Amino acid sequence: MKRRELLLSFLASTVPLGAADALAQATPRPAVKAGGGAPNIILMVSDQHRAGMTKATGYPLDTSPGLDALARRGVRFDHAYCTAPLCVPSRISMLTGRWPEAHRVRMNLAARDAFYTQDLYDVAKASGYRTGLAGKNHTYRTAKSLDFWREYSHVSGHKEPNADPRYAAFDAWMKQLGAGSLSLEPTPFSAEVQYPYRIVSDAIDFIDGSGDQPFLLQVGFPEPHTPQQVPKPYWDMFPPDKVPPRAAGPEALEKLGARARWLFELEERADVPDEAHWQRYVSNYLGALRMIDDQLVRLVKHLEARGMMENTVIVYVADHGDYVMDYGLGRKGVGLSEALTRIPMIFAGAGIKANTLGGVFTSNADLMPTLCEAMGAEIPLGVQGRSLWPILQGKPYPADEFRSIYAGVGVGGLYYDDKDDIALPPRGAPTANGGEDDRNRLSGDTLNKVTQSGNAKMVRMGAWKLVYDMMGYGQLYHLPTDPHELNNRFGQPDVAREQAALMAELAMWTIRAQDSLPTGPQNRKYQTKWARPHNWYAPYRRAPAGSAFIP
Repeated sequence: MKRRELLLSFLASTVPLGAADALAQATPRPAVKAGGGAPNIILMVSDQHRAGMTKATGYPLDTSPGLDALARRGVRFDHAYCTAPLCVPSRISMLTGRWPEAHRVRMNLAARDAFYTQDLYDVAKASGYRTGLAGKNHTYRTAKSLDFWREYSHVSGHKEPNADPRYAAFDAWMKQLGAGSLSLEPTPFSAEVQYPYRIVSDAIDFIDGSGDQPFLLQVGFPEPHTPQQVPKPYWDMFPPDKVPPRAAGPEALEKLGARARWLFELEERADVPDEAHWQRYVSNYLGALRMIDDQLVRLVKHLEARGMMENTVIVYVADHGDYVMDYGLGRKGVGLSEALTRIPMIFAGAGIKANTLGGVFTSNADLMPTLCEAMGAEIPLGVQGRSLWPILQGKPYPADEFRSIYAGVGVGGLYYDDKDDIALPPRGAPTANGGEDDRNRLSGDTLNKVTQSGNAKMVRMGAWKLVYDMMGYGQLYHLPTDPHELNNRFGQPDVAREQAALMAELAMWTIRAQDSLPTGPQNRKYQTKWARPHNWYAPYRRAPAGSAFIP
């Protein structure tokens, strides 16, 4: 029995009547069948997709015209963040609406430890939805738990028994290239063999096979995550010599700490992107963005041709970002930089009014409660994210609820630093193969015991960003004047007021993100009060946050 099922069973058998009623209230109700019926939900998740890299968000190159067009017909949140800048914890936050310290998965190898009552798929099934996955999964979910399952990794893809033989050949080529590698030549396979095209084809199969039943479909693109490879016409669509200058090169590493310098040396030694080819990395990354974008457009056109857009909610989001060779680094690994934590987040479709919300701070943990309300279902017990559904509908909302956002990283213990003299792999060491490899084996995998050591938390509020860790070290950045976080102002007298305000905000978020699920013998005696509706806390405040007040 799953931990989630054990918890529900325990609660049902031990809580008093009042608490049992509260649990029943959190069980999803059938979706409201108003208007055109319950809306279909398509959750599109790209991997390692850094925010701010489209024309509409200020990037000089037109990498994603389809995504920008989707944003114009819906809502783009310009201050959206992941709960943690690595795949599995972030993806589980999307499904459960819980921060990693609550769902208890803080590294990529611990997906089966997820702790929650009901996730997004559970709510959808209880609401009469057909459920499906086409693409990357990287969570605790398995083929048996959904109605439709076509899974892809970074180096392999779903293949039907009569599949095009090029699919197997492409998989073999990708595995030889390696999950963390950079290709210096165009991929010798057409775009129709690439995973984004095949994933959207699978998504179309699911949509067309759903009949009149509402559906929840996750479309998971493994790109633009490495391996950095693209075929023509995406190869040199954004030539290396035309890519914009980066924020900073390796000369900035001295300001980023010992672990960032160690990561740079790891990438230089292993078979992963290195400084000599940084422009090629960026060129391939941008080409991958355009390759994904063309498939987004293809999927939207299919929905339009079937007259389904008006009754479908489309969400586009990423699990985390990418350094994109800023500071000489590729992929991800160390710290909570904007490059890694800020993500694209766009909603469009049924019931959503067009808008761009730059001042609203959101998290990918907010996706789950938002989509619960879109389906007409209650938000389950233990969800920590906040529903964005009233905001998307153009209704009033408490600005104080969305004035800041919080994220974290680390698997505990102390930091490894230069005094530990952690041996680096020999030059040319193979990259991780995309499977459940040992993160203590220091190959080209940028998520390892050094980069993930310790614990740190961040909060964004207004123009400022604060990072604080288990050693008591602090970072404070004024992002309008220091967008790449190279001028640490923590402890400086002239920003003492701002620092104190952010420290208080971080303390509030850290307390709030603790596990709020009722467990243990206390359930026979106590009942938890839950924020209703929308899981908003601000309406319950009797005094401003940070004030001298005793409840």
